Amino acid sequence: MVDISNIPSQKSPLRKGWTTGACATAATRSAFHALLSGKFLDPVTITLPKGEMPAFALAYEKQGAGFFEAGIIKDAGDDPDVTHGAMIIARISHNIKGEGILFKAGNGVGTITRPGLPLPVGEAAINPVPRAMMKATIENLCHKFQCDPDIIVEIIVPNGEKIAHKTWNSRLGIEGGISILGTTGIVHPFSCSAWIHSIHRGIDVAFAEGLPHVAGATGSTSEKAVQDFYNLPDHALLDMGDFVGGVLKYIRKNPIAKLTICGGFAKITKLSQGLMDLHSKRGEVDFESLAQMAENVGKRELAKALQNANTAKHARELALEEGLDLAPLIAQKALNKAKDVLKNAPITLDIMIVDRGGNLIAHAQETGKGSV
Repeated sequence: MVDISNIPSQKSPLRKGWTTGACATAATRSAFHALLSGKFLDPVTITLPKGEMPAFALAYEKQGAGFFEAGIIKDAGDDPDVTHGAMIIARISHNIKGEGILFKAGNGVGTITRPGLPLPVGEAAINPVPRAMMKATIENLCHKFQCDPDIIVEIIVPNGEKIAHKTWNSRLGIEGGISILGTTGIVHPFSCSAWIHSIHRGIDVAFAEGLPHVAGATGSTSEKAVQDFYNLPDHALLDMGDFVGGVLKYIRKNPIAKLTICGGFAKITKLSQGLMDLHSKRGEVDFESLAQMAENVGKRELAKALQNANTAKHARELALEEGLDLAPLIAQKALNKAKDVLKNAPITLDIMIVDRGGNLIAHAQETGKGSV
């Protein structure tokens, strides 16, 4: 959930932040430097994948029996990231000679339990790019100190398991804590990329497990409705939100036998108009198109009224008063638009529309497979 009271004014530039992967890399560099020299780096500068060289202030340091720990407080900038303010700690110790770099999930970092993610089952949920960043900084210091990179890197996030309850990790089969993420090292405030990335990983997991049916819902009410209707397991639910295009375009390349899209009347109306991002800031309901539906069945007075409707809900209520239910028409039109995006992918698609109480008000399926 985003606390709208904390969203900064759009009149000023939004401040960028740092990914958990960047913070883990900075912590690793400082702790490894201490292991080699006895001195923690503070501030600690790292090189990001695109060449940027940010400096991080050290928030925590500790020397123990055979290990050194350094911690960085994650600053997500002006992005409402659930890991903002979390401490990312790297515990560095020597590995067996010749064994190279070993990544471990410490307390608060998840472990992968399902196939389909970028790393195999049993591995720490430290994604490939952060691993590459940490490996590069370790090798850089090894070159400086003329030593071999036989190192154990254990990443720890205090309260990480609690933070993970606010993420989609459990559905992806990541248990025990958060993931260490990031492809550029930089968090761009209010970007869509992290959400869409999570959608893609959800499809990957479902594909790898051979699930026959997945569903994307626009919100919690529609998600519960589609899960109850089809008795779907949690990991068959894609956290789609407004990003229906992110689901359709990715699943087209990674087909699963059946896909259901479920949402409220207004959101599915936008899909029926061809919008692939259903957020209110990306596009509005086209009342002219709703009016045309009334016009097509000879209800000219209703068509005029629909042009001046306040909301999609209001438009449907006006139509119902005149004996026309727009929901089935919208569901079918949305189905056609979504099928256009899927092209010829071997996927059976259906569209469900629910009201605010989660009750099914329209259900469109492919021609020949029935519809209500």
